[in-house]
Amino acid sequence: MISGPQFPLPANEPELHFGTGTQAQAELRKALEQRDVVDIPTVIDGQRYFSNDVVEVRAPHDTQRLLARIHRPTEAQIQQAVASGKRVAKDWAKLTHASRATILHRAADIIATRSRMKINAATMLGQSKTVEEAEPDSACELIDFLRFNAYNAQRVYAEQPMSVATAANRADWRPLEGFVYAVSPFNFTAIGGNLTTAPAIMGNTVLWKPSEKSALANYIFFEALEEAGLPPGVINFVPGEAELTTRVALASPDLAGIHFTGSSAVFQSLWKGVASKVDSFRTIPRLVGETGGKDFVLAHASAHPSEVAIALIRGAFGYQGQKCSAASRAYIPRSLWSQVRDELRARLAELKVGDVADFSTFMGAVISEASHQKLSRVLAAAKDDSAVTFVSGGKTWSEPGYFVEPTVLEVSNPKHALMTEELFGPILSVFVYEDNAWDDTLTLIDSTSPYALTGSIFCTDRFALHQAEDVLVNAAGNLYLNDKPTGAMIGQQPFGGGRASGTNDKAGSYLNLLRWASPRVVKETYLPTREWRFGA
Repeated sequence: MISGPQFPLPANEPELHFGTGTQAQAELRKALEQRDVVDIPTVIDGQRYFSNDVVEVRAPHDTQRLLARIHRPTEAQIQQAVASGKRVAKDWAKLTHASRATILHRAADIIATRSRMKINAATMLGQSKTVEEAEPDSACELIDFLRFNAYNAQRVYAEQPMSVATAANRADWRPLEGFVYAVSPFNFTAIGGNLTTAPAIMGNTVLWKPSEKSALANYIFFEALEEAGLPPGVINFVPGEAELTTRVALASPDLAGIHFTGSSAVFQSLWKGVASKVDSFRTIPRLVGETGGKDFVLAHASAHPSEVAIALIRGAFGYQGQKCSAASRAYIPRSLWSQVRDELRARLAELKVGDVADFSTFMGAVISEASHQKLSRVLAAAKDDSAVTFVSGGKTWSEPGYFVEPTVLEVSNPKHALMTEELFGPILSVFVYEDNAWDDTLTLIDSTSPYALTGSIFCTDRFALHQAEDVLVNAAGNLYLNDKPTGAMIGQQPFGGGRASGTNDKAGSYLNLLRWASPRVVKETYLPTREWRFGA
């Protein structure tokens, strides 16, 4: 139950603007120009460990620029991290909610002020994000996760059963019995903050394996948590090799949960790994995952063509399409297609791809050589495919970084792989449907992809809009009406999807926090009976 101060409902952190001549731009430019190479250690129980097993972190848009060196832990050190969390677990669980929440609020204020430019610059350089993509992520959303998780935990603790005249009832919102394994992705700095602090605010200890690609920004956040007073061992920062770290985590009988964001295939492999040895764990682990997407944009004949085109550009090509929520497949009625197509071509011709430190850039590089090669193969195959017509783009280049031009493909077969498989890059596939095939198109969208993360419907015909919402009820965990399918805000649109897109536990809401608590219900009877016969 709650003791101590009550925290008010927070407001979303406002975005800073980085226009020419602003102090914000000057400060960020200074942070971007900083050339020191950071050595990122493993941090266990507050102690930093440096190793000879080093992985370099380079800017994807400028592969000659070395940003950091990750010192990966040994198997023994990962086991040490598991033991560290177990050692501090009881003390952390005994702290009041107010004590834990205060740490999150302090960390939020550190990120909001003196670490803001540093973590934004690290996200821009390490993950090749423009400032328009980095500031809402590594500053605003990260801050919101911290403040809203503290507030929403308070809501959970306040939920209590009813007492009656003869007995008092209460719920003890205990943490899970063991540690939580948090596995965070490269594409959003803020996600690492949530995957770790959501279980921690509920009293759990966490083993955190960040992505190598986002390790620099994640380490800056971890340092902010330490400065805010997070006790050693509550969250251990373990930037280990993925397979080794996962093997150690799943080998521990104290594994109590996995908090994951990444590919559907990896999450499914984690699920299988846990299931194969479920009888070896002290408690059945909770698995919470937000995974892939093949997110749709559907336009009705009543939609405005320009609004659809702009949503497709921003939804498909923001952060190079490397968002699980990115618009990846679109369904446009033939009556609108020529106008939408022409506007896409015109707008995309103006869109700048290049160095994210240039504030006029709209798109940086894709995250890695492997991603670049995969997308290059997809585009090369599309050029030889009679079912595919290039509307715009299609070029790739690898100097000075891993660049893929924003590409729009018209696909004649709605079941084509380009309409069903997640690519995680700046490639948008469009199927043009006949205006009188609206009903069939709704069924097509629902049945085409195994994913169900986000979707977008552009429609001003209210009856058609209601019909689409009804038919597509399970096709997206986050549905946007007359808006692009990206940009969920903490506290406004709790995020997550079903089917192959994950467990739909809604990051940033109290629903997610419920997964990291194991309630005990206690009944205390005032006057126990002294008669064994019923009715006596």
